[in-house]
Amino acid sequence: MVRSEWEKVLDSNRRALIRAVQPLTDEQSRRRMVPSLTTPIGLIKHCGAAERVWFQRTIDGLDESRCDGYARGDDYGWMVPPEQTLAQVIAEYESAAARSRAIARTVSDDEVFVHYRRGTVSFSWICAHMIEELARHAGHADILVEQILAADGNSGPR
Repeated sequence: MVRSEWEKVLDSNRRALIRAVQPLTDEQSRRRMVPSLTTPIGLIKHCGAAERVWFQRTIDGLDESRCDGYARGDDYGWMVPPEQTLAQVIAEYESAAARSRAIARTVSDDEVFVHYRRGTVSFSWICAHMIEELARHAGHADILVEQILAADGNSGPR
């Protein structure tokens, strides 16, 4: 896959994730429909952390403390403070994604990096992984949003 294709697919998945949660109110976005920590707003928060882990920490080599938000792949990455709105979490995610785009423009497809848990990975592998991660979570968001809207009496097409 050439660079422009990676970028297009990543950006398409980023947009799909955001688009999936936009019909929700702040209260709805926090609703837990499954036993895990997964909520629509939590999915956005988690994907922002994933952007930072892979692009800021792994590719750019930043220490976690220098990232522009939480940058670890653990349960805390799903947590959203009660005062933070869905719009704020989306804006935070979009900022992390924009920074990822800028970082991605500085490297070549075959360049390799060391991830703090996975070891050596190529830029192409990181892109494939992020496409997988974002597509999976956009699908989760679609299902959760459909369940939430149906539970609230809005079962029409989105």
